[in-house]
This record gives sequence, C-alpha cells and structure tokens, in this order.
Amino acid sequence: MSIVSVSMSDESIESLEKVQKYLRLAGRSEAVRTSIKIAEAEIKEMEKLDGEVEGVLMIVHSTHGDQWMNAIQHKYEKNIRTQLHSHLQNRKCLEVMILSSNAVALEHMMKEIYGIGKADYIKFIRST
Repeated sequence: MSIVSVSMSDESIESLEKVQKYLRLAGRSEAVRTSIKIAEAEIKEMEKLDGEVEGVLMIVHSTHGDQWMNAIQHKYEKNIRTQLHSHLQNRKCLEVMILSSNAVALEHMMKEIYGIGKADYIKFIRST
C-alpha cells in the first residue's frame, strides 16, 4: 500500500473526521479510502449517462458575491429549464436547476463546477 501526504484545511479535517465518526471507520486513512470510493461511484453514475438526460442539479456554495455560478448558468442556459437561487444560513447559497441536456453537455458542466472548486455540495438527480 502506498503512503500519500495531503495538506488539508481545518474545515476539511473536520469533514473527514465527521465521515470517520458517522461511518464508524477505524481512522482517517479509512475515511479517505471510503470517501474516494464514494466519489468513484458518483463518477461511474455520471459515466453511465447517455443521450438526452433530464433531472435536478443541486449546488451549495459559500461564494455569494462571486459571479462564477452566474457564468456557469449563462454558459449552459440552453440546458437549464428553470433555476432557483436561495440564501441559506451562514451566507451560503443553494442553486437548484432543472436540466434537460445531452449527457456530454451535462458532463462538461459538472466537470467545470467541480473544477472551479467553489461548491460545497454538488448533486445531480436524474429524473428517469
């Protein structure tokens, strides 16, 4: 087994410890391995998407004054049927988008959102 050193913010360490405690894992290493498996499962679900796709995309972010989400929404406006922006506690924002898109465009959109690195939570729920 390889050893990997990773720098993490205090907030990420807290999240990792929550994963460890909630899932009753033996330690941080097991929490990291489990988190990677969960992320891999999400990627596999996205890779299965083909053709036309409809569903709901939910994003939580704490970048209220930052315009990155507006840029995403404008770039993919042909794929977004409707959207909702709501303010949550602690100056976080919830974006809910009803999407009707081809799988390739959705994949590009999701990769762009993940790549920007400003979302606290991202979840696509396919309608069928």
